[in-house]
Amino acid sequence: MNEQFFKDIEEALAWAEGTHCAITVSDLEGKVIFMNERSRATFDKEGRTMLGQNMMPCHSAKSQEKIRHMIETDSVNCYTIDKQGVKKMIYQTPWRKDGKVCGMVEISMVIPQEMPHYVRG
Repeated sequence: MNEQFFKDIEEALAWAEGTHCAITVSDLEGKVIFMNERSRATFDKEGRTMLGQNMMPCHSAKSQEKIRHMIETDSVNCYTIDKQGVKKMIYQTPWRKDGKVCGMVEISMVIPQEMPHYVRG
Protein backbone atom coordinates (compact mmCIF):
# COMPACT_ATOMS: atom_id res chain seq x y z
CA MET A 1 0.00 0.00 0.00
CA ASN A 2 1.47 3.32 -1.05
CA GLU A 3 1.48 6.72 0.65
CA GLN A 4 -1.46 7.95 -1.45
CA PHE A 5 -3.54 4.98 -0.28
CA PHE A 6 -3.04 6.04 3.36
CA LYS A 7 -3.91 9.66 2.53
CA ASP A 8 -7.10 8.41 0.86
CA ILE A 9 -7.97 6.38 3.98
CA GLU A 10 -7.43 9.40 6.23
CA GLU A 11 -9.57 11.59 3.98
CA ALA A 12 -12.33 9.00 3.70
CA LEU A 13 -12.47 8.66 7.49
CA ALA A 14 -12.40 12.38 8.31
CA TRP A 15 -16.06 12.12 9.38
CA ALA A 16 -14.99 9.79 12.23
CA GLU A 17 -13.02 12.49 14.09
CA GLY A 18 -16.00 13.95 15.92
CA THR A 19 -17.82 10.76 16.85
CA HIS A 20 -18.39 9.61 20.42
CA CYS A 21 -16.73 6.25 19.82
CA ALA A 22 -13.14 5.17 19.31
CA ILE A 23 -12.41 4.04 15.75
CA THR A 24 -9.09 2.32 15.04
CA VAL A 25 -8.10 0.93 11.62
CA SER A 26 -5.19 -1.37 10.86
CA ASP A 27 -3.78 -3.02 7.75
CA LEU A 28 -3.39 -6.77 7.19
CA GLU A 29 -0.15 -6.93 9.18
CA GLY A 30 -1.64 -5.09 12.16
CA LYS A 31 -0.06 -1.68 11.49
CA VAL A 32 -2.41 1.05 12.76
CA ILE A 33 -3.22 3.32 9.82
CA PHE A 34 -6.00 5.47 11.32
CA MET A 35 -7.11 6.51 14.79
CA ASN A 36 -9.84 9.04 15.40
CA GLU A 37 -9.62 11.53 18.26
CA ARG A 38 -11.38 9.23 20.75
CA SER A 39 -9.15 6.29 19.78
CA ARG A 40 -6.00 8.38 20.20
CA ALA A 41 -7.17 9.52 23.64
CA THR A 42 -7.97 5.93 24.63
CA PHE A 43 -4.82 4.20 23.39
CA ASP A 44 -2.07 6.81 23.39
CA LYS A 45 0.17 6.40 26.39
CA GLU A 46 2.77 8.85 27.69
CA GLY A 47 2.64 10.97 24.55
CA ARG A 48 3.20 7.97 22.27
CA THR A 49 0.80 7.11 19.51
CA MET A 50 -0.15 3.74 18.09
CA LEU A 51 -0.51 5.36 14.67
CA GLY A 52 2.03 3.72 12.39
CA GLN A 53 2.81 1.04 14.99
CA ASN A 54 1.92 -2.64 14.92
CA MET A 55 -0.97 -3.42 17.27
CA MET A 56 -0.25 -7.15 17.48
CA PRO A 57 2.35 -6.97 20.29
CA CYS A 58 -0.29 -5.18 22.42
CA HIS A 59 -2.50 -8.29 22.27
CA SER A 60 -2.22 -11.71 23.88
CA ALA A 61 -1.39 -14.72 21.71
CA LYS A 62 -5.07 -15.76 21.91
CA SER A 63 -6.22 -12.31 20.71
CA GLN A 64 -3.62 -12.30 17.92
CA GLU A 65 -4.94 -15.65 16.70
CA LYS A 66 -8.52 -14.31 16.81
CA ILE A 67 -7.47 -11.27 14.73
CA ARG A 68 -5.75 -13.49 12.15
CA HIS A 69 -8.84 -15.74 12.05
CA MET A 70 -11.17 -12.75 11.47
CA ILE A 71 -8.99 -11.57 8.57
CA GLU A 72 -8.72 -15.06 7.03
CA THR A 73 -12.43 -15.86 7.36
CA ASP A 74 -13.83 -12.33 6.95
CA SER A 75 -15.64 -12.69 10.29
CA VAL A 76 -16.68 -10.34 13.10
CA ASN A 77 -15.91 -10.25 16.83
CA CYS A 78 -18.32 -8.35 19.07
CA TYR A 79 -18.39 -8.23 22.86
CA THR A 80 -18.86 -5.96 25.87
CA ILE A 81 -16.32 -5.14 28.57
CA ASP A 82 -16.45 -3.41 31.91
CA LYS A 83 -13.22 -1.60 32.77
CA GLN A 84 -12.85 0.70 35.76
CA GLY A 85 -16.63 1.02 36.03
CA VAL A 86 -17.10 1.96 32.35
CA LYS A 87 -19.03 -0.47 30.16
CA LYS A 88 -18.12 -0.58 26.47
CA MET A 89 -19.20 -2.47 23.40
CA ILE A 90 -16.33 -3.54 21.13
CA TYR A 91 -17.05 -4.35 17.47
CA GLN A 92 -14.17 -5.68 15.37
CA THR A 93 -14.51 -6.44 11.69
CA PRO A 94 -12.36 -6.72 8.57
CA TRP A 95 -12.53 -3.80 6.16
CA ARG A 96 -12.34 -4.12 2.37
CA LYS A 97 -11.27 -2.21 -0.67
CA ASP A 98 -12.56 -3.38 -4.04
CA GLY A 99 -13.95 -6.49 -2.32
CA LYS A 100 -10.57 -7.55 -0.88
CA VAL A 101 -9.95 -7.67 2.88
CA CYS A 102 -7.29 -5.05 3.68
CA GLY A 103 -7.21 -5.05 7.49
CA MET A 104 -9.29 -4.62 10.62
CA VAL A 105 -11.43 -1.88 12.11
CA GLU A 106 -12.37 -1.69 15.77
CA ILE A 107 -15.21 0.48 17.01
CA SER A 108 -15.37 0.93 20.78
CA MET A 109 -18.26 2.78 22.37
CA VAL A 110 -19.23 3.53 25.94
CA ILE A 111 -22.66 2.10 26.72
CA PRO A 112 -24.88 2.45 29.81
CA GLN A 113 -24.62 -0.26 32.49
CA GLU A 114 -28.32 -0.92 31.88
CA MET A 115 -29.40 -0.42 28.29
CA PRO A 116 -32.87 -0.79 26.77
CA HIS A 117 -33.33 -3.62 24.32
CA TYR A 118 -36.14 -3.52 21.76
CA VAL A 119 -37.54 -6.29 19.60
CA ARG A 120 -38.98 -4.87 16.39
CA GLY A 121 -40.85 -6.35 13.48
